[in-house]
Amino acid sequence: MLTEELMKEVRRLEIRSRRRVDDIFGGEYHSAFKGEGIEFAEVREYEPGDDVRTIDWNVTARAGRPFVKRFVEERQLTVILAVDLSASGAFGSGAKSKARLAIETGAVIAAAAARNNDRVGLILFDDDVRLYLPPSKGRGHVLRVLRELLDAEPRAGSAGLPDALRTLDRVLHRRSIIFVLSDFLAQASSERGGRIEPEWLTPARRLARRHEVSALTIEDPRERTLPRLGLIELVDPETGRRTVFDAGSRSSRARLASVASREDAELTDALRRARIDRVALSTDRPFVDDLLAYFRVRGDRR
Repeated sequence: MLTEELMKEVRRLEIRSRRRVDDIFGGEYHSAFKGEGIEFAEVREYEPGDDVRTIDWNVTARAGRPFVKRFVEERQLTVILAVDLSASGAFGSGAKSKARLAIETGAVIAAAAARNNDRVGLILFDDDVRLYLPPSKGRGHVLRVLRELLDAEPRAGSAGLPDALRTLDRVLHRRSIIFVLSDFLAQASSERGGRIEPEWLTPARRLARRHEVSALTIEDPRERTLPRLGLIELVDPETGRRTVFDAGSRSSRARLASVASREDAELTDALRRARIDRVALSTDRPFVDDLLAYFRVRGDRR
């Protein structure tokens, strides 16, 4: 996509939800995550009432009188977007697919981070890591992030979420704000301590120990309920498995709703155990409203 076309696309995203996007750009995003770390500012002479734990003993020894370290809240953040482009993202019952919802959401967060002068990084993955852009600043870098996002398309194969999380754990040395945009479907599981756990849980838990991780779970309403159409054929886009489903049967529809509800509860529980916030986004409603609500709740919680 050419730069002019890219900027038109970004502007279209802003225009479609102008007021809410302006709210996010105006500081809701930054107030939700500010102060995730502190950075050294200077040393100065000790004054009565200073915390003795801040004494810089090396400087004190050289000067012969006490000095303390002064720290300030770290204002510049490092934001990482981890976007799932596996085959299940191609599904969408309305005008927008799940992958498109993830891409547009990521683009708005990237733009918000750029306006706050934060570093932005990107990892795209399907059944493997497709692309990793290390976090950086500058107009050229942000345009590259936006271009890669808005040009992205889902591919065949299941989601390699565990590998993407392990990659981030390996390459990120500075505390970061990580947004994982995925439907979390078709993830392999294993039994640990008598409990079935998704394969991504262990690397997610490890990543969340060092970074601030938020899961933006991408959903479509037809994954929970289907219209009464009688017999229909359903195809799993990631495995290719086909099955015939009686969408006209009340009991079949109830079973579908029950399975979807159980899987949703299991996902929420797994993210809770990993100490990761969850924000549910759906293709049938404005994602900016959900983002803004989350940022405000998080800001109040802080």
